[in-house]
Amino acid sequence: MLDIKIILEKSKVLDETLWRRHPDSPMLAKKITALYKNFCQQEAALQQLRQEKNALSQWNASDSDQDRHARIAQSSALKIQEENLVATSKMAKESFESMMMALPNWIADDVPDGRNEEANQEIKRWGTPGPVCVGFMDHGTWGRHHGLLDTDQASKISGARFTYLMGDLARLERALGQWMLDVQSQKFGFTEMTVPYLVRQNAVYGSGQWPKFKDDLFVISDERDRFLIPTAEVPLVNWAADRIWNESDLPLCLTALTPCFRSEVGSAGKDTTGMLRQHQFNKVELVAVCTPETADQWHKQMLKQAEYILEALELPYRTVVLCAGDMGASAEKTYDIEVWVPSQNRYREIASCSKCGDYQARRMQARYRRHSDGKIGFLHTLNGSGLAVGRTLLALIENFQCADGTVKIPGVLQPYMGGKTSIGGQSGQKTTNLAWIEPRESGSVGLASAGESTP
Repeated sequence: MLDIKIILEKSKVLDETLWRRHPDSPMLAKKITALYKNFCQQEAALQQLRQEKNALSQWNASDSDQDRHARIAQSSALKIQEENLVATSKMAKESFESMMMALPNWIADDVPDGRNEEANQEIKRWGTPGPVCVGFMDHGTWGRHHGLLDTDQASKISGARFTYLMGDLARLERALGQWMLDVQSQKFGFTEMTVPYLVRQNAVYGSGQWPKFKDDLFVISDERDRFLIPTAEVPLVNWAADRIWNESDLPLCLTALTPCFRSEVGSAGKDTTGMLRQHQFNKVELVAVCTPETADQWHKQMLKQAEYILEALELPYRTVVLCAGDMGASAEKTYDIEVWVPSQNRYREIASCSKCGDYQARRMQARYRRHSDGKIGFLHTLNGSGLAVGRTLLALIENFQCADGTVKIPGVLQPYMGGKTSIGGQSGQKTTNLAWIEPRESGSVGLASAGESTP
């Protein structure tokens, strides 16, 4: 949420922000100012009326019965007026707050202008995309060919944009997520968190997904109307909500590996095959909560942490600064990292790192007490990917695919794969029928292939 004081003092800045995000946006500064003034007037009138009511309730010993009856009559009339003013004040407040909730964040001065991704500015390119191997397959075809990926059965039980992974491919996805989380927590010092996957409306409001992007959320219709998290950013950033932190507690640097659930509204017909655009996917999320003075530093740091993952995996990528029209509503400035996808002969987004200023903190009432003067101010928040696991997995399949059908496993992942150096090809692990065996004498329970003799 934006600071109404800035809107009142610099109304042109708001209209300029809306225009930069989308030239067709209505100019709202005058309307919001009028709504705010109307709300203030209603509140002032209500307070004045309540003061008059309080004055009438003060009895003097010298008051006659006639004076007392007159006071009671006046008080009754004022009570009716108060009820009406409470209703009109509530309506004025709701109209003002509804429009404030829908406003996007301010835009940093160094964000380029533009309406869509074509205006994004590349600031870095790392690695050189190599030629594809003989017999190259896109990741979906490769996975199905080796019996390691199944979208058909997933569609039958869950609908489109869901996937089964099996055997070595499932293990490689797990290895990727575990390694990424270890890097962000052990190498870069972010605190690993286990977070709720279901959140209430106040949480998605605080992080900025509600109400503007409510159609992108999966809702669990119960008495609480809870939502499946679209990203771990929601529970991570809300960990700071409704608190006043000491400056000595900052920054809060948090990370989590979670499934993410997105309805992908508006993506009909886009990336319908493979794992590029799924309703459910795993992602390592990064969140930093800090003072305003250190926000730029943390924005650059989190970008480096995301880039480190791709460089350690030796995946070619490029980094861009998003233009004003391509940024999310909560962001002041966003870097996107795009990994090379050979089957599409282009770079595709794999991570975003956004600086949100105090936009989320105002919605969450996340504040801190300054060392210097003891005053209380709003925190600044940042979020980033470290990275999207599914998209990293498909990039590995396509960039490290060999002519014999195998996919090389990067060295950093091999310890997480039990020393394996490749998957697929003749070494590909296909699903087998499994049968439970009786517990051994030690009390352990294992699995054996169907038909295998057991001691």
